[in-house]
Amino acid sequence: MPSESNSENNIESQTQNEGLIKDKYEAILKETQSIISIFYILAVAIGMLFNYQKYSEFGINIFDYADIFEFLVAPFSDVIILFFTIGSCLFIYLFFKFDTWLMKKHPNFYSIITLGWDKKTWYDSNRYILFISMFFLFLYSVADFYGRLSSQKTKEQTPITLRFVDNEIKKGIIIGNTKQVIFFLEGEKVKAIPFTAIVKEFEIKK
Repeated sequence: MPSESNSENNIESQTQNEGLIKDKYEAILKETQSIISIFYILAVAIGMLFNYQKYSEFGINIFDYADIFEFLVAPFSDVIILFFTIGSCLFIYLFFKFDTWLMKKHPNFYSIITLGWDKKTWYDSNRYILFISMFFLFLYSVADFYGRLSSQKTKEQTPITLRFVDNEIKKGIIIGNTKQVIFFLEGEKVKAIPFTAIVKEFEIKK
């Protein structure tokens, strides 16, 4: 009967729609997971670079002292690093989108600003290499700026006094620390003090 046939068609159509929605949802979920994974890996790499630049200002190779777990949480342990990570990724992404839009919407102007390179056969493939190179160059410049800014802020800190259990006293500025050591600026000298040395107390000099 027509009514039964229509009912079956409606059910079949509804089932197909549900299947399409489910497939789209799963595709979006997988894509989101991939984006989050890539962003996290990128954030860890950026965090390592920023930390390296921060400590290298004092002649410290942080890779000799920190373990892998400390680098995994590095992007989220410093708000400034997190800000620069998100900002750097967002800047390059928007710049790439703008470049693509300009190339499609205003090809003549785009050809002028690229010196006609967009007409070359090798341009499309090398365009991505160019953007990746620009990203790393931009990132290194920002990390270098962060390192110098962090160094300046550290040197402006109020000196403190470290007193050990044997009553030995050191005066200076804490640069930072890992799980194993404290990096301490004593005058012009940078020292790594193991936590096994057992600091008794921190006395802040006012």
